[in-house]
Amino acid sequence: MEDDATREAVEAALAKLDLDAKARLLQGQDMWTLPALPEIGLGSLVMSDGPVGVRGVFWGPDDPSILLPSPTAMAATWDPELIARAGVLLAQEARRKGVHLLLAPTVNMHRTPVGGRHFEAYSEDPFLTGAIGSGYVRGVQSGGVGTTVKHFVANDAETDRMSVDNIVSQRALRELYLAPFETIVKSARPWAIMSAYNSVNGTTMSEHSELLNGVLRGEWGFDGCVVSDWMGTHSTVGAILGGLDIAMPGPRSVYGELLAEAVRGGEVDESVVDDAVRRVLLLAARAGLLEGARPAVTDFPETVDGRALTHEIASRSFVLVRNATRGDAPVLPIDPADTTVALIGLAARDARVLGGGSAMVFPEAVVSPLDGLTAALPDGSLSYSIGAMVSDQMGTAERGFELRARCYDAEGTLLRELDLPGGAITWMGTLPEGIEYATLHTIEVLGTFTPQESGSHSFGTKGLGQFTLTVGGETLFDGDQALESFDPFELFFGAPKDRGAVELVAGEPVEVALRHTPVKMEGSPIDIVSFSLGHRDPQRDPEELMAEAVEAARQADVAVVVVATTEQVESEGFDRTTLNLPGRQDELVTRVAAANPRTVVVVNAGSPVEMPWRDEVAAVLLSWFPGQEAGAALADVLVGSTEPGGRLPTTWPATLADCPVTDVTPVDGKLAYTEDLFIGYRAWDRSDVAPAYPFGHGLGYTTWEYEGVEWDGETVTVRVRNTGSRRGREVVQAYLAAKGDPGDRPARALAGFASVEANPGETATAAITLPRRAFELWDEESRCWSYRPGAYDLLLGPSSADCPLGVAVVSAENRADI
Repeated sequence: MEDDATREAVEAALAKLDLDAKARLLQGQDMWTLPALPEIGLGSLVMSDGPVGVRGVFWGPDDPSILLPSPTAMAATWDPELIARAGVLLAQEARRKGVHLLLAPTVNMHRTPVGGRHFEAYSEDPFLTGAIGSGYVRGVQSGGVGTTVKHFVANDAETDRMSVDNIVSQRALRELYLAPFETIVKSARPWAIMSAYNSVNGTTMSEHSELLNGVLRGEWGFDGCVVSDWMGTHSTVGAILGGLDIAMPGPRSVYGELLAEAVRGGEVDESVVDDAVRRVLLLAARAGLLEGARPAVTDFPETVDGRALTHEIASRSFVLVRNATRGDAPVLPIDPADTTVALIGLAARDARVLGGGSAMVFPEAVVSPLDGLTAALPDGSLSYSIGAMVSDQMGTAERGFELRARCYDAEGTLLRELDLPGGAITWMGTLPEGIEYATLHTIEVLGTFTPQESGSHSFGTKGLGQFTLTVGGETLFDGDQALESFDPFELFFGAPKDRGAVELVAGEPVEVALRHTPVKMEGSPIDIVSFSLGHRDPQRDPEELMAEAVEAARQADVAVVVVATTEQVESEGFDRTTLNLPGRQDELVTRVAAANPRTVVVVNAGSPVEMPWRDEVAAVLLSWFPGQEAGAALADVLVGSTEPGGRLPTTWPATLADCPVTDVTPVDGKLAYTEDLFIGYRAWDRSDVAPAYPFGHGLGYTTWEYEGVEWDGETVTVRVRNTGSRRGREVVQAYLAAKGDPGDRPARALAGFASVEANPGETATAAITLPRRAFELWDEESRCWSYRPGAYDLLLGPSSADCPLGVAVVSAENRADI
């Protein structure tokens, strides 16, 4: 809690502000910052996207960021303290970049695997989500940087996300969707919450007084700021009365001049504005931006080795879901001293290390699986082949390009020349020094491209406005390009349009020029310049690629196939329509497995995909989006230097048709959560169909026996023995089940977990204390939590579907809240 001096400094600063200054302080001055007010000793607060890194105020690789594994990977560690260390690293990165508030973590639920932003949230279970999210928030804020827990609430899909009205029962809202936010607010005290784009039960979330003022602030005691999602506000009066403190971005929003006018017109009492300004000033004080106020943190944690921690989290997150015995031992781990390996897959060379959308950051370097295994295996023991193309869509110009940008005004005067590391320019709100949005007219991207292979190279454009594209003196396109959907995020996350192909010779450079006159969108709350030069390598014959991979697999002791999704499959801005892997990757796996029974498949995807070949291959390892150290961590796990430590944070179905919830398309603007409480394993428990792999599942390189259990009325103690041949880690999971017919409640729910480590033959003890909330249900009629004392079964094991131990527990009438 803040000391008296900080509270006094906030009140003193507030007293010096007139109405116009107050209203101005409640909106962004640009894309990422709030205004400084030197007259009251207030610095400018800087925000940045997360959650896997700190991008800073510029969208581009000029200032690289440490890139952590995806949130699904973080949750797969089942280790809040490890994720707290990740938070410390992110705070360290934020301070380096001058960032005070990180726009993360995302704690929405995995309601359905088709959610396009599934990879950016943690789990299908609110308890696990709350635990991992609390660790993340504690870690970041221990480093003196604030967190913004998002998206409050029920922002669980991307379809029509800016307008959809999600209809959710009060019980499901409380027990599932609000639950992780409540846990994090009460246990980690985040400095900010971000309101979602969507509506809930008829009210848009940026104006939802019942949830923002009533539940978040009133019931939970949240004392931080509520920040809008970017361009997620609708009305001035509705937002300020609904509990929204900060409207982002600026300088054009529903606050500022419009808010001051609403006060002067009698629509809003100035005291409501004062309350919001107090919270913003308190946020600034916590970040060390208000004179006379003591920052929340003055002694920062020790410096973290970013690459080492990223490597550790990745390997701890990998989930080994299958590891069959071939001969006298499981296929994994591979013996590097006496094994030849055929590495197959485009993603083995071009690793998919993060999902598409606002979570994107730009690492200094990425270790691909090919890089990692080349370093880990003896010379001559590794071969590589592509096998199959993942997508025929064009990407952004990168490898082989040397580019620069020239910016001109309408008269053709050169404003600035910049070096470009790639073919994309994304300037949002803040433009490079020397370039003013009002006077910028045309940008030329110029340079050379040196191809790595001969053949027909395709080139393209992405963006809004007029383009002229020339390659080797040949004009491929000269015309206008328009937005083709209602979601403006297409401008940033869509694929370039193919504008033509040129025959090129490997090693021979060719001149490339792209001239662009951007469209300046009237009424946009921010100034945006975003466009790209696209490129695609020559497309080889698919059958030839497949045959090469199959032959390489046949000649090797072990085949490792890396399959992956793409940014066109998993990204912010749209939901998935299928869980199939793109391209012919399923066929590739089937044919490789037929050629080599010792085939290992690495699934490089942030969320579930169908794996029709899973019983045909020897091993399946889920690597999520593993961050910048992807290949190094993968190599360690494959050769056994590190045990795959992950457990599934969400159920993996065999097919999309089996999934309990697949509906993300609104009808007449509304999306009804008709499944109520039954998402994830709660729903699978009621199904006659089994998933491919259940919630909590994950194998290591050793085996465990669950030997005994004791219950003392609040804590369950579980004894497990390592019955394998090497040291390992086990995640002991506790599921609480009401005795008898569960009726309208789930058959079981995760109530706690703990991890243990032991050497071969050793016994370890896991102690799990059950909170009072595990025995409570939300009562729709009385609109409060209802404690249910009495007899329950506590089920204990390594997954929701495998609980070899159980104990009858009785929750006492007078049980305290823990």
